[in-house]
Amino acid sequence: MSLARIITKAVDALYIKPVSAIVPQQLWRYGVCGVANMVLDSVWYFLIYHFIICKHFIDLGFVVVSPHIASLIIVFPITFFIGFWLNRNVAFHSTSSRREEQLWRYALSVAGAIIINYVSMKLLVEVCGVWPTPAKTLTTVISSIYSFLAAKFYTFRREGV
Repeated sequence: MSLARIITKAVDALYIKPVSAIVPQQLWRYGVCGVANMVLDSVWYFLIYHFIICKHFIDLGFVVVSPHIASLIIVFPITFFIGFWLNRNVAFHSTSSRREEQLWRYALSVAGAIIINYVSMKLLVEVCGVWPTPAKTLTTVISSIYSFLAAKFYTFRREGV
């Protein structure tokens, strides 16, 4: 049995009443995958910010990157590919689009999420004075709403619908 099938069965095992009476199964799968990826993202962000970047500014010679943005940049590829894999193989596995087309669409929708993440982090940390880890968590919630709408209506939409 494939890893995707095992994860899908585990997610579906939690799809019980009263949730199953209110939430469509695909939305449930998307939500569980999104929450799992969000938790992984926050854990990776915390570890990288505190133990790899060590809260230091990174001088690249042509630009100095703040520690919260540097951590965001490092975490991105990890959660990008985990998120794509989970969405393609668990949440939207019945879609008929080619993987390459979906990856391209996913990359475009993630580009929008990156802009949302960057602007939100800059505003929350540098303007509002919110600590970086809580700011990142709030930013992830905002970005997740956008990402769900992009996935449902663009990235993993069924062809001909």
